[in-house]
Amino acid sequence: MTASPVLLAVALSLISAVCYATAAVVQERTAAATQGMRGALARGAWWGSVALNAGGALLHVIALRYGPLTLVQPLGALSLVLAVPLGSLATGRRTSGTQWRGVACTLVGLSTLLLVTATGGAPHDSLGTAEVMAVALFAAGAVAVFVSVGTGGLAFAAASGIASGVGSTLSQKLAVSPTVSWDTALVGLLTVGFAVGGLLLSQQAYRSGLGGPLALLTLVNPVTASAIGIALLGEGFQYGGTGTLLALAGAAAAVYGVTLLSRAQETPSTSGTPSAPRTPRAPRAPRTPNRTVPVVVVAPRPSLTPATVELTGPARSL
Repeated sequence: MTASPVLLAVALSLISAVCYATAAVVQERTAAATQGMRGALARGAWWGSVALNAGGALLHVIALRYGPLTLVQPLGALSLVLAVPLGSLATGRRTSGTQWRGVACTLVGLSTLLLVTATGGAPHDSLGTAEVMAVALFAAGAVAVFVSVGTGGLAFAAASGIASGVGSTLSQKLAVSPTVSWDTALVGLLTVGFAVGGLLLSQQAYRSGLGGPLALLTLVNPVTASAIGIALLGEGFQYGGTGTLLALAGAAAAVYGVTLLSRAQETPSTSGTPSAPRTPRAPRAPRTPNRTVPVVVVAPRPSLTPATVELTGPARSL
């Protein structure tokens, strides 16, 4: 097998990452400007992000036709590199040093995972029907747990990453061994269901900001798909024990990068819940200076009662 199919898979993955990054920024801005999912559905920008996600997913599926899961999935981490500066540009704020360090650590970790998991050949095997059902049930249970116990954006991001990773894994079966059968139809329905679920969960996750949720989603997605590829498709680590140690170190670096991004301060314009309008204060009454004011007390005038005088005595003769 020549390197041409692998190079084509890498190129398609890069374009797909651009689509995903732009869609993530649009979703985050829409989430910050609306109260809920109903408000997002009424905005044309949100439907534009859906179109970008669909385009990225289509390119991703085509890439899986020419490259293995352990090669194509980690390349989706490039959406994180693009989305953080794009989000800063869209909101007019500077990308903080903590965010840049988080991006760098996450990329270094995922690049290390990519180095030790990429087999370099085109895929030749896919999941069986029983394996598809087992993966789907396990993933649905994990998503339900994160959604039920989680209260912040990171819980929804983890659920979205699992759903998206499983959706990519199932789409790999459609890309590698497409057939016209009821089994293929079932896999197609499950793929669409997990993809749509991942999109809706990511929209909910972005209500708490962009950096941390996107970083965790970007990490959980390839880890989920790579774990399935290693466990069920035989896509193991390269370089033996050294490769295993490198994989663990890369995972630790990626987790540290996610932690940095989740701790990065978000400006009020990017917070998930719109802040309540401030109630204007009532104007204060002008203060009267303390000084003595003379008080004049006017006493009421006494009332005069007319007196009656009787004149008595002998009358005088003149």
